[in-house]
Parts: sequence; structure tokens; C-alpha cells
Amino acid sequence: MSPSFSLAECEVLGFDLDHTLCRYCLPRSARLIYDSFAQYLVTKKGYDKDLLTVTPENWDFCCKGLALDLEEGNFLKLAKDGTVLRASHGTKSMTPEEILETYGRKEWKHFKTVSGMISRTAKYYFYDNYFDLPGALLCAKIVDILDQHDSQKKYDFWKDVIAAIQHNYKTSAFKENCGTYFPEVKNDPGKYLQRCPESVKKWLRQLKNAGKVLLLITSSHSDYCRLLCEHILGNDFAEFFDIVITNALKPGFFSHTPNQRPFRTLENDEEQEALQSLDKPGWYSQGNATQLYELLKKMTSKLEPKVVYFGDSMHSDIFPARHYSNWETVFILEELRGDEVITPVETESEPLEKKGKYEGHHPKAPNSDSKQWGSYFVDISGLESTEETLVQTWCCQCISTYSTIAIPSIEAIADLPLDYRFTRFSSNSSETAGFYPNPPRSLLSNEPSN
Repeated sequence: MSPSFSLAECEVLGFDLDHTLCRYCLPRSARLIYDSFAQYLVTKKGYDKDLLTVTPENWDFCCKGLALDLEEGNFLKLAKDGTVLRASHGTKSMTPEEILETYGRKEWKHFKTVSGMISRTAKYYFYDNYFDLPGALLCAKIVDILDQHDSQKKYDFWKDVIAAIQHNYKTSAFKENCGTYFPEVKNDPGKYLQRCPESVKKWLRQLKNAGKVLLLITSSHSDYCRLLCEHILGNDFAEFFDIVITNALKPGFFSHTPNQRPFRTLENDEEQEALQSLDKPGWYSQGNATQLYELLKKMTSKLEPKVVYFGDSMHSDIFPARHYSNWETVFILEELRGDEVITPVETESEPLEKKGKYEGHHPKAPNSDSKQWGSYFVDISGLESTEETLVQTWCCQCISTYSTIAIPSIEAIADLPLDYRFTRFSSNSSETAGFYPNPPRSLLSNEPSN
């Protein structure tokens, strides 16, 4: 494999939508997501009203890459070898002694299934994207509240959290104006969504003019997808893409067979009959990568068209696209923006002085380092602190294993020539090789000097 990678070599470019092409105002969207779950739990399931109170300091708990041990009520930060680097019980950090007593120095018992990207079981949940992340703070606060009333040995709140997620995010919720999340975004999309910069729109047109096939593959339902795309790209957004696939139900889109997950046509955002094959470009729902690839062969007149897929979730986008479809993958990693200072942008729909329902106590940007959890990329190994060494987290290991390159946003590469050659992640390159434009500072301090 070549040590470098160029978009010019790819006949097909595919994009996830949420947190990839469509970037959110993370502090605002995080608060909205948290409140949408918390209000359901308090009003429908009888949870303590304290769950609705969140202080600015609470948001430091939010850190991508945490595993929730559902049986113990503990959150874990894992090293690349599966050992526990840091942990908390609810929101309270566990001491090194408590971690050793509970988990020892060995590989966490669920690590093999986590590392196989099975991140949704009755035993644990893994937080790897910004739609999920506010739920980590919510669950931690639930554990705190339950412990105040009655010290628990095992916890049974997860079924209620799932009910809250399903209530707010079910495919009919947008149409029915159900829950808290969709009504709020529909009412004021400019408050939560960032418009695509002109440089990105120009770049997409440039790709089309160069003869590239462009795909949009999102697990969002078609009506929400349309709202997002019209806001970030304009009413003519469909002209940017040859194929749009909504309700893709990733990662199953990549791992399931055509019989398990057929494509369906859409009529007024309602799914129609299953298709036996995918014969032409257009807008579809559900589906599978196998039949999509057959269509891409016809569209490109290539026996093995080269596909690159851009996404923000290791579990739903990057791992399955690489593992099952052998596509090139570009990981959108907002944590690479952690060193930047980001200031609010005033929009026509929302002057900066306007205060809305979910304003007031914004969380910190979830892509910045947490004081409680430290860097997303590295941490100190050695719970007894006799020999402290810096080690990669499991999340960091996944990036170099399954990503071709990692970038903070599409905007970061939009002004580059299409034949620009990126250094790819590979087994024989440095730990920082595939990050563009710069590796995280925490990893640089871990690089051996020549």
C-alpha cells in the first residue's frame, strides 16, 4: 500500500451528514440533547427533578471514548490494551485504589466485544459521537441520584434511557413533532446548525466537475436530512449528490446482506416497497453497501471503483466502511480542533444577544479536553503511579488502525488541490502520520525524538 493518499485517485466520495458535512454548534446541541432525554425521564418515568439541573461545571464530564459499565454504574477510559486508565462511579472520579479493586490491572472483561465494535449490549454502552455524548452526563447523574436514595449494587435505568432516546429520535418523531429535539431544531435551525462554508460548497462542485460520484449516506430520516441539507447547503442541495441514502441504519448498512437490508424507495418521506437491486442514481432509504457498490461499478465503468467515505463515528462510519467494504476512510475528528479558539458567529436568524430556551449555561465545547478525563488520545499508565508512562487510548489506536487520514473538518481540506497527497496512517508510520493538518499536541509529546 502506498504511504500516501489522494482524493484524485478515488472515483467515488461518500459523506456522512451529521457532524461531518453538517456541523453543529456543539455547546447548544449538547444541552438540547441532554434536556430532551432528561425531560422525558422526569415527566414520563418519574425520575428526580434534580436531573434537569445542570451546572456549567457538569459539562466537563462529557468526553468522547468512555465506556459505561451498566452493571456497576461506572464510566471507563480504556488504554489500547484494554486496561482501565481512569474511571468514575456516576460523576465521581474513582481513585487508583478503587479502580484496582474493581477492575485490576488486566484487560476489561468486555474489551474484546468493544474492540470488535459491538458497542451496544445489555452490559455496557460506548460513547463515540456527539449525539450520544450528552447521554453520558445524564447517566452519570442518574447513578449519583440513585446512590443518594439507595446505594445500588446493580443498576436498572438503561431501559428508561433507551425509551428516552427512542421517543426523541424515532423515525416518525420529526413528522409528528414528537419529543423535544426535533421541534426545537425545526423551530430555529440556525441556532444549532452551522452553514457549510462557501469553500466546502465550491469543493463539492469541483469534485462533481472532475467526474467524481458523490454519495450522501446518513442514518438520519429523510425529513430531517432535508432540513439539515437545505439549511447548510441551500435548497438546491440535491444537485451536489448523485445518490442520497437516508435511514441507512449504520453500521448495518455496511455489514448486512441485501436480503437483510434491502433498499427502499421513498414517497413523501414514507418508505415504499423493497427493491431487488439498485439500478440508477437517486434518493433511497435503508439499503446495503453490497448493492450500492454494484451500482457504482456501472456508474464509473470500473470493475473495482475506489471509494472514500467521510464520517465522524468510529463505530458507525469508519470501522464498518473499512472492515466490511474495504473503503478508504476519512475520520472527522473535532478533537483536533481542541487547540483552536472558537468564537460564536452571529447569524441572521439569531443575533448573539438573543437568549433562547436552552441558552444561559452553555457546556464547554465537547471537543476540548476534559479536566476529569484528560486527553482523548493519551493518558498516564500505571495506577499505582510508581512507573508512569504515557500510553495511547483505545480510541487513538482505532484511529490509526481504521482511518486513512483524520481531519478536524471538511473545511480543513476544501482549499487543497484534488491531487494533494496526504500521508496515510499505516503500521510502519509514526503515531501522528495520518493527522491533517496537525496532530494533537498530546500525541506529539508522546512521539520519540530522533
